Amino acid sequence: MATTSPHAPWRTLFLTHLRSLGPSPTFTLANLHPVTQADGAPSPALPCLPRARTCVFRGMWADPLPDRSSNGGYQNPAPRNPTGVYTSDLLVFTTDARSEKAGDIFDSAAAGDVEASGGTTGGGGPVEAVFWIDRDPATGTAIKTQWRVRGHAWVLGPGAEIDRAAGEVEEKGDDGARRVREALLRRMKKVGEPGQEESWSFEREVTAHFGNLSPLMRGSFRGPPPGAPVAYHTAKGEVVGQSVEDVNDAAARANFRVVVIVPDEIDQVDLSDETRPRRWLYVYRGESRESKLPGGEIFGEWEQVEVWP
Repeated sequence: MATTSPHAPWRTLFLTHLRSLGPSPTFTLANLHPVTQADGAPSPALPCLPRARTCVFRGMWADPLPDRSSNGGYQNPAPRNPTGVYTSDLLVFTTDARSEKAGDIFDSAAAGDVEASGGTTGGGGPVEAVFWIDRDPATGTAIKTQWRVRGHAWVLGPGAEIDRAAGEVEEKGDDGARRVREALLRRMKKVGEPGQEESWSFEREVTAHFGNLSPLMRGSFRGPPPGAPVAYHTAKGEVVGQSVEDVNDAAARANFRVVVIVPDEIDQVDLSDETRPRRWLYVYRGESRESKLPGGEIFGEWEQVEVWP
């Protein structure tokens, strides 16, 4: 059975479950860390090691952001894109450009994407995000569901979009930004009137996510490089515990990145009934809308199939 909807069949329940994790839902992000064999690679044919860390889910890309920051209830002073233009099934988190995971997302991407990602925006490396929702804290009802989101991650920073109206021209070094926009736009759904997308800006969306953080969290992007030894001398102004009110603070914004996960497969395991555990796979099929799995059903651009847990 085929249905049409601007959203994936897993999206509503997924977001409902995440509300049980509070205002700052966390998840485990796994990615590949490219290394040489001398640095511990299992073999020349597998020149990478796994990495995992906890991140904060910041919403779905292009969905409206709250007027107040996700941590601390601070007012979000950033300009916002108009609502009702785009929606998506793409997950968002934020990171520091100097962090290991940001570099991994660039370095583990396909060869063509790595070559195109020399600037502040790019990536495309494979990732998996894992969420565990134990129970509804308000009712105590057991949820006991694991969500695994497999796909590719794209990093957006300064220069995510050129301003053609102001006469800016895309340079060769901006190829990473172009690839990111193309990758995201392919999966963003227009829900507004024709032509409204002209008023929607990637740069404005990145700034809105920076504003969605508390002043102290914004200030962390002015701190020392993550992972650098404390014994090293830091650059002038690189101290921990700073607060930043200005959403255009140059030093903080130079290090701030929005990361968007474009999912290809969702794996949902429901253990709420111990006598009847269940599991579903959702596989993105795109415009082909072709069912390829035994027992699979097509819902929009996704195929859903129940499998044994």
